[in-house]
Amino acid sequence: MLFKKKDIFFETLLLSANNLKEASNLFREEIYNLQDVEQYAEKIKTLEDKGDEYTHKIIHALNKTFITPLEREDILGLALKLDDVLDWIEACADLMNLFKVTEADDYIKLFIQMIVNCSEEIVVAINLLTQKKLQEMLRHVYRINELENEADQLLRECIKTLFEECNDPILIIKKKELYEMLERVTDACEDVANILEALLMRNS
Repeated sequence: MLFKKKDIFFETLLLSANNLKEASNLFREEIYNLQDVEQYAEKIKTLEDKGDEYTHKIIHALNKTFITPLEREDILGLALKLDDVLDWIEACADLMNLFKVTEADDYIKLFIQMIVNCSEEIVVAINLLTQKKLQEMLRHVYRINELENEADQLLRECIKTLFEECNDPILIIKKKELYEMLERVTDACEDVANILEALLMRNS
């Protein structure tokens, strides 16, 4: 693989990953203060728009560049999957606004912490990718997979608890949909990890 010190693809992927991390942190911070959930959703939307700009920048560069530091499908795949994670975070914020959520329960907080942890691992992994430290990158990829598995288990637990303890059918519908959407964010993070792992296997 040919790596440049200042490569538009790696620079933009890092910007996209860090933007995702910022959105995840905002998601966690704002969840403790949901008095203005609409404003909260708008802040997430602003970061999602920035993520779209990074994705379009990479696509534009791919169309203009003959030699790329990685396979084109890997660069495009990473860009699109990073964007997917941010899209799901925005969707969660929108859903909370739609449902007028004013207080997050412990399960929501746990899901969001997992999302933050995944985003941090993604940033580290992509940093290592740009430094050609592919073997070091692998343990962060595995950690994302572990977090996604933990989120799967948490989803089963929280839905079981919801049906056992809640008697309000409308609240059950709302909470179940929100829990499932939060878990989908970790699924999207695992998609990023899968691309990184496949890339490593082809280039090791």
